[in-house]
Amino acid sequence: MQFSPVLLAVLTVSTTLGLATAATAAPESATLEANETRQAHSSGASGTLFSPVGAGQRDRLPAIPSPELSPELSPEHIVDEDVASSPLLDIAAAEPVPMSLEPASPAPAAIAQVGPAEDDAPDALEFEITPSPTLDLDLTPPSSAPSPAPPPPTSSPGNDEETRVLVAEVVVVGAEGDLENEVYRVISTQAGRTATRAQLQNDINAIFETGWFSNVRAVPSDTPLGVRVTYEVTPNPVLRSVQVPNTQVLPPGKVDEIFGDQYGVTLNLRRLDGGIRRLNEWYQSEGYILAQVVDAPEVGADGVVTLDVAEGVIEDIQVLFIDEAGQTVDDDGEPIRGRTREFIVTRELQAQPGDVFNQNQISQDLQRVFNLGLFDDVRLALAPGEDPRNVNVVVSLVEGNTGSLAAGLGFSGSTGIFGTVSYQQRNLGGNNQRLGAEVQVGERGFLFDVNFTDPWIGGDPYQTSYSVNLFNRRSISLVFDGGDPEVRLPDSDNPNDIESGDRPRIDRLGAGVNFTRPLDEWLGWQNWRGSLGFEAQRVSVRDSNGNISPVDALGNQLSFDDDGTDNLFILQLGLVNDQRNNPLQPTSGSVLRFGTEQTVPIGSGNILFNRLRASYSRYFPVNFTSFSEGPETLAFNVQVGTIFGDLPPYEAFSIGGTDSVRGYGSGEVGSGRSFLQATAEYRFPVFSIIGGALFADFGTDLGSANNVPGEPSNVRNKPGTGFGIGAGIRVQSPLGPIRIDYGVNDDGESRFHFGIGERF
Repeated sequence: MQFSPVLLAVLTVSTTLGLATAATAAPESATLEANETRQAHSSGASGTLFSPVGAGQRDRLPAIPSPELSPELSPEHIVDEDVASSPLLDIAAAEPVPMSLEPASPAPAAIAQVGPAEDDAPDALEFEITPSPTLDLDLTPPSSAPSPAPPPPTSSPGNDEETRVLVAEVVVVGAEGDLENEVYRVISTQAGRTATRAQLQNDINAIFETGWFSNVRAVPSDTPLGVRVTYEVTPNPVLRSVQVPNTQVLPPGKVDEIFGDQYGVTLNLRRLDGGIRRLNEWYQSEGYILAQVVDAPEVGADGVVTLDVAEGVIEDIQVLFIDEAGQTVDDDGEPIRGRTREFIVTRELQAQPGDVFNQNQISQDLQRVFNLGLFDDVRLALAPGEDPRNVNVVVSLVEGNTGSLAAGLGFSGSTGIFGTVSYQQRNLGGNNQRLGAEVQVGERGFLFDVNFTDPWIGGDPYQTSYSVNLFNRRSISLVFDGGDPEVRLPDSDNPNDIESGDRPRIDRLGAGVNFTRPLDEWLGWQNWRGSLGFEAQRVSVRDSNGNISPVDALGNQLSFDDDGTDNLFILQLGLVNDQRNNPLQPTSGSVLRFGTEQTVPIGSGNILFNRLRASYSRYFPVNFTSFSEGPETLAFNVQVGTIFGDLPPYEAFSIGGTDSVRGYGSGEVGSGRSFLQATAEYRFPVFSIIGGALFADFGTDLGSANNVPGEPSNVRNKPGTGFGIGAGIRVQSPLGPIRIDYGVNDDGESRFHFGIGERF
């Protein structure tokens, strides 16, 4: 309780009229100045705050209308009727302005039970995304929540010179200790000074803004010495717990982790507001960008606070196709029909109706849709659902060309000049199934291949794919090619000349089937894929006329079976862990591959062997130069392999050439039962679509050439170990990077190498 230090001065005033006159005539030095100006969302009071006594003078008092916060709407914040009708004072209650809790999300949550005016929510929010191998998805959450009304002024409009009344005493009722001191700290009304109605309103607002109180009343009363102002306050209850019902993704214990330090003490709305901000920030950080605390927290008398969170549940997912004119409907208003069936797109989306919208998940989903290779553009739009707390996800697609027929000429070291005709359809029947056929005829070889791939077997929950192919390939074997001397097939016209005959050709006729499945959902192995296949081949060694020849001009064995024809029945198993950022042009990440092939001893040759292979590639982004924009990469690759059991000579590992040790011709380093190969490359941009590379290659047969039947590497004097360095350029094309390398080997010999795609 505070008393005026100038009570002796006012004791001379013996009438109420004199009291009022003394208050009016108080010197400016006694006028109370507000210690702090505070902004509130809404303010006002009905009637007037102070008035000189005398009924005839009451109509001269300034009136401040407040229709939105009238005494009828908030009776708990007005002065008792008996007090308000005092002949001394006509004081209307100053209604408190509720403090707003403003969470980090776009929708504010007001702690008072006063709803702000609603804004019109947008019909839809659209975000256009053009995915690329590195998808950059930028989503801004829509807000259908109303915006708070602009704060009205806290001062009284109209009369700049409000009537002032001398305050004799200030009393706080309902709070003790620190809470009572907090009230005295924030109010500006003091005993011995004058006050106005607007000042009292500001005091009420200031008390509410401390966050400690649920109700505040200002009750003025007449005393012989002046006006007593009593602030009746109701502290908030002790906070027992915070509950967030009806959520899907909020982990158990997260709410207590955020608000737990507030339990057991009087609820402070400002601290509660801080917790709400942290809760919203958690949703944002986890990718739930549409989730937010909405409406006002419900504070129970038992100290339990209930928060309402709209998490942004997906109500529906729609797929639309965009035509060349950029429209999603035709002239009749019907949706554009695409070639791709809708389920091909939706099955790539892990996000499903009923799930909470997650930006990270939808980004990965759109990347998978783009990686199908069927679409030139993928766009995402969000629209409000029938329930305004939900959202509709609309995926709009621009289809690309999926069919091709091509013919051309080419050259390779093994086949020489060749011509090729190929057909590819990557979206057969709109089912994302692929059909391909290729015929290639060259001066040294022949190829016929028909293949079919279904990248996702219908109804399989683990995204299993399968492929089948029929083939007949005839080409010069690198195992038997090159070297000095170059041992060829027997020449009946020159039986003593080992280099005058035909070069051995390996003819493979067969068929195979292969199944591939991601292992993340099946076994929980992230980024792993497994494959299982079976292949049957009939392999023969022939000359250029198609005649079978099981031995070379020196009588060395070329096939496993003496008649020159072998049957191979092969079970294949593979594992791949791919963490590259871009499969076509990686600049970071790694890829690890394991593979094994086990033959079944059936048919001609009765061959039984097991082949093991492993490969590891690692990519590091660097910044060594700055003369051109684009990524620079250090890339490393190591490969190793071995064969156990029977070994047809043509199945030996061949070392050297474009995809092995550059600077050597294909197979010139050696052929062995085992091998080790390592490469280091520095890749850098030059300009536009041109890039460059520096490389070093190493390969060895690990001394296993003697363990190959017929010793094809030894009889041709291949070194078995080789090293090459060089430089190259990369030209970007629709088929991938066209690779042109110039390599120099450790014997000082050099050559150019051509290829499609990066070396690894």
